[in-house]
Amino acid sequence: MAEQPIVRQIVKYTFFKLDPAWRRQPATDRAAQASEFVGAVRALEESVLLRTYSTVGMRGDTDFMLWVVHEDAREVSKALASLNQTVLAGYLTTPYSYLAQTRRSMYISRHEHPGSEGSRTRIVPKNEPYLFVYPFIKTRPWYALSQEERQNMMTQHIEFGHRFPKVTINTSYSFGIDDQEFVVAFESDNVSDFVDLVMELRHSKASMYTLRDTPAFTCMQLPIEDILADLG
Repeated sequence: MAEQPIVRQIVKYTFFKLDPAWRRQPATDRAAQASEFVGAVRALEESVLLRTYSTVGMRGDTDFMLWVVHEDAREVSKALASLNQTVLAGYLTTPYSYLAQTRRSMYISRHEHPGSEGSRTRIVPKNEPYLFVYPFIKTRPWYALSQEERQNMMTQHIEFGHRFPKVTINTSYSFGIDDQEFVVAFESDNVSDFVDLVMELRHSKASMYTLRDTPAFTCMQLPIEDILADLG
């Protein structure tokens, strides 16, 4: 029997910033526009995997983020384009936007359990309170190393990460489809665990080959209604 093709997903992180002019409208207008936008976001849940996050108080240049996942890039585009039909969209900008795709990591053993990190080609959110997101680029010398050298360093890197089992990583790949090479998103119920994890990873040999891993976003999972309420 022929092997079933591996289904890979398009992963989109879109960060929005609200124009303060929106808050200067009458309360009734804001309420109606917020309700329309909530309805549009809720409708997307029928066609794509969607999670909503607030960045209020976490960064000054973004207010909230939509995490959208689907097997078809056209469906992701269609979903986000539908929000442009709302009145509230006229007050939103997208200062950051990252596109990627899932794939199996080349540094994970083929015999490893298919549900383990690195072997997943499907995003399965844990729905933890926090999502930490950043784009990532390796240096060119990294790709000049032998597969064995890279494997040894990544094995150490992965071992360091396993010291924090409550932090779940979602790695997606952007080669050729966006400006970065990877987008990594860590789910956790505790900010301290993630801070300690990142500090630990700085000691891995693979970290010497990091070219860029910023900007970094601390996102708090909230219903879209609560996000808009926090915005006024």
